[in-house]
Amino acid sequence: MSRPNPLSPVGRETLQDRVYAELRRSLMNGMFDAGQMLRIQDLAEILQTSTMPVREALGRLVSEQALEALPNRSVRVPVITLEKLDDLARARCLIEGELVRLALPHLTAPDFSELRALTERCDVAFAEHGKDVAHATSELNHGFHFHIYRAARSAVLIPIVESLWLQSGPYIRVAAQVHDAEIDISATHHHWGLIAALERRDTVAAVRALTDDITRSFNLIRRRLDAPETTNTRTVKYA
Repeated sequence: MSRPNPLSPVGRETLQDRVYAELRRSLMNGMFDAGQMLRIQDLAEILQTSTMPVREALGRLVSEQALEALPNRSVRVPVITLEKLDDLARARCLIEGELVRLALPHLTAPDFSELRALTERCDVAFAEHGKDVAHATSELNHGFHFHIYRAARSAVLIPIVESLWLQSGPYIRVAAQVHDAEIDISATHHHWGLIAALERRDTVAAVRALTDDITRSFNLIRRRLDAPETTNTRTVKYA
């Protein structure tokens, strides 16, 4: 089976912003591998545009720490390191936990129905897709979390959590790829627990379920970083 393309063509209107938005969306949803080199000409061909808006978009994403500029003027998706993994996990638990607290009073029955529907679709995607499961589940996972976070009505915290997710993209992708249904809990286990806690208006349980969900993904990767073949470098490049 051929691998789905991580990008979609963009239209010609407001080209610079649309190229940036498409690359940003793909990175945030873990559509690129850690350590993957991004070539301007290749991206321009996929996006059906000239190289200039691609070059400008990549520059913006480097400044947002979503990409790394290398000495040879090339750009890559950051490799995974233990230090960055721990830093992102800590920051996400803090910021996203606060968003859950702020969101809870505003969530209604239709919100819970939407969260259940997204989680059910994610369960189906995990069951039906093999190696390309990250492509099938990442946007559903994003939709689930940000449906909650938008209910917090925080104009300050939402951009912060978007930046954290942008930097977490390669980690999200790897977590989906290394999840083993035979030995790990269900990938949506904590989503269901979070929904139940939100419906009970139990703030403590809701934040705990969210924290468990975030740390589950990072712990899956930490297991790989702690494996004998990676302990010397403490970095992992996936392809």
